[in-house]
Order: sequence, then C-alpha cells, then structure tokens
Amino acid sequence: MRQWAQNRECSLQLVYTPHSLRGVAVIDPARPEPGSPKANALDVFSVPQFRWLFFGNVAFFFAMQGQMLTRTLLAWELTGEATSLAYINLVVAVPLIFASVLGGAITDRVERRQLVIVGQSLITANEIFILALLLTGRLEFWHMLCTAFIAGCAFPFIMPARMAITMKVVGPQRLQRAMGFQSGAMNLNRILGPAAMGLIVAQFSYPAAYVLSIFLYSMAIFCMFGVDRSHSDESGEEKKPLLEDIALGFSYIRSNRPVLICLLFGLLPMFLAMPFQNILVMLAEQAWNTGEGGVGTLMATGGVGGVVGAIWVVKRGDDAGRMKLMLGSTVAFGICLAVFVLTPVFAFALLPLLAANVFANASQTVNNAAIQVLVEDKMRGRMSSFMMLSFGLTPIGVFPMAIAADNFGAVSAILGASALLVLATVVFYLASKTLRALDHSVSEAMAARVES
Repeated sequence: MRQWAQNRECSLQLVYTPHSLRGVAVIDPARPEPGSPKANALDVFSVPQFRWLFFGNVAFFFAMQGQMLTRTLLAWELTGEATSLAYINLVVAVPLIFASVLGGAITDRVERRQLVIVGQSLITANEIFILALLLTGRLEFWHMLCTAFIAGCAFPFIMPARMAITMKVVGPQRLQRAMGFQSGAMNLNRILGPAAMGLIVAQFSYPAAYVLSIFLYSMAIFCMFGVDRSHSDESGEEKKPLLEDIALGFSYIRSNRPVLICLLFGLLPMFLAMPFQNILVMLAEQAWNTGEGGVGTLMATGGVGGVVGAIWVVKRGDDAGRMKLMLGSTVAFGICLAVFVLTPVFAFALLPLLAANVFANASQTVNNAAIQVLVEDKMRGRMSSFMMLSFGLTPIGVFPMAIAADNFGAVSAILGASALLVLATVVFYLASKTLRALDHSVSEAMAARVES
C-alpha cells in the first residue's frame, strides 16, 4: 500500500509490505501521485508479485474459457442432446451459489496463496482425469458432469482468494488499475480461449485441447509461487467457528452501508440486462437472420468491448469520481443496448454492442474495486464471495428475459430490459444518499488504512 504526499520537488512515500503494517518513509523525487494525469497506467506492473499474479490469471482464464467450449462440444458429441449442454452449465452454476459464501469465509481463515494453489491443482487433476478417459476410450457423459461439479466447487474458493491477494499485492491506490488489467485479460480470453480450443479440436483432437489446458493450468499454479503468502488477519486474533464467521459476513454487510449499496447496485446490470447474452442466438435469427455465424460475431464483439472498457478504466486511473463513472457507465450500457437491438443493419449494430460492453465492463470494474477498498482485509474474502455470488445468481435473470422473448420477441425483451435498467439506475441514485456519497466513503476508507 502506498500513499504519496507531494511538495514542490519531492514526495514522501509510505511503503507497506504484505507482511507488515509498519510503514517505511522514503524520499522519492518527483514521484507522481497515483491517479494524477502524470501517473503511469502501467506502473502496477512494476510490482513483481502482481506480474506473477497477472500472468497466472491469464493462463488460468485462457484455459477455463477455452474448456467451456471444449466441454460443450464434447458433451454434444457424446449425447447429441441439447439438454446435455444445460446440465453441464447447471452443475457448474449450482456450486457457485451454495459454495460462494463458504469459500469466502474459508478465504478469510486460511493462507490465501495455498488455497488458490490447492483449488487450481484440483481443477488440473480434473482435466487429467478426463484426458485419461479420452485416451482409453472410456469417457461417458456422467464423468463430465462429475468433473464439472468439482470444478464448480473449486471456483468459489479460488476467485475470492485471488481478489483478496490482488488487494494485498498492489494496495488500494493501484487497485482499480490492477483490476482493470485483470478484467481486460479475462475479456480477451473470452475471445482467444474458445477460438484456440475450437481450432485445436478441429485440426487435431479433443485430447490435444485437454493437453493444452493442463499445461496452462499448470503454468497458473507455477506463477502462484512467485506471490508471497497472504493471510487475511495478521493481528493474531482467535479464529471463530466457521458458521459464526459466515454469519459475521452478513452482519458486516448490514452494518457497512456503502458496501451493501455497492453490492446491490452491482446486481442491477447483472440481473436486468446482462442476460441478453443468453438469447443472442434468438436475437441474431429474428433481428438480422444471420444464424450461427452472426452469434459468433456478436460474442466476439462483446469480448472486444470488454477489453476496451478495461483499458478505459486503466487509463482513467484511480482518482476520485468513481460514483459518476459507475453510474454513467451503467446508464450508457442500457442506452447502447437499446440502440443495438433497434439497429436494422447487422454490421452497424456491432458498434453500439461494442459500446455497450465497454460501459458494462467499466461499471463492473469500478464497482468491484470500490468494494475491495471499502472492506476490511479480514472480511475481504467473504465480501469477494458475495461479489462472486452475483455471477452464480445471474442465470436467474435469464428466465424472465427468455419468457419475454418467447412471448414478445428477443428485440422487445432486450429493449424492455434496457429501459428497466436505466430507470432502476436513476431511481437507485435518487433514493440512495449512500450511493451519492460513495467517493467520500472510498476516500475515508483509503485514508483510514494509511493512518492505521
């Protein structure tokens, strides 16, 4: 964690290591203040541990996104039934909902780097198991269901721990940029991962795709050894029972209103508008009659938009104005989504879709970064798990949109969701004094950490 206090010619830099809360004062000539126009957006990569963490994330999510396509293709080949694809997604989503809170509580009780390594090793073992069955010709669909369920159980432990480690490594001053880079890499992997795995399956075989994923998962594990051990609570307090820790997480949210408001606000686009991605197949056919090729183009455009949104957040820096950026991006997301479905020419419709994903990613990144800054470190794992829980609950939002699409068409369903998102965002802003004071709350939290 770093805080700069500048004078005319030099700055006083307070350095906090991940292992100690004791600061060391260092005179750093002409060092620009984080968030200022002079601050280098890439300076987060000057932290060696973040480089290891970042490239480990890249390897992990490239394999994960790619294997989502590989599993889908393999399940279809094994069964020839569309319901098999739904079952594969279901057995991954269910653990995300039920294990997220448990994973967050455990993240706050154990050493986080080891938790990530164990979780990633479990996923790697899963892939090795499927590869062995493929090579011996014994793979059946139920094997895939079991391994998908195990992977779904591992994610709620890996993701909160990774988020908490990121905060420890870069500190609050660089957190938004760090999360922006990680978000951009994840969105880029949404494009490159499935494209690479699809090409490997088409040109070589399913075992070749699994060999690549095993290699990438192994690299992600190796990169974690470049990150220092990270404990959630270094004060030596006696650990409470696990269920009491989980209950304490809920109590913390109720008593910390800025965190509660950020969590609730983050659910708006996830529930109301983001499910549009699940009916892109119907939209592409009804609006532009483009078929499967059009769906692929729409998904790729969305991934590119997510990358651009992450770059925008990174270039903007970690300065004040989080609330305006988060609010404005959410409203712009809804508006661009409406323009997208109303554009009659497919090629032209890609532009508002790109913009919609830019704003959606920016809103989500700023919201997540604000939550990480606001919470105490000993609660960070549990709060990260609540953030992840929203992703597990998001499929619920697909049902009303799908019902509306069946009855009124995909265009009308997405248009209605966009209007509802804009309206809900405006009402949320007008009704919540806490949301309007978000920047002040974040500034106070950062100042409190420096003083402590």
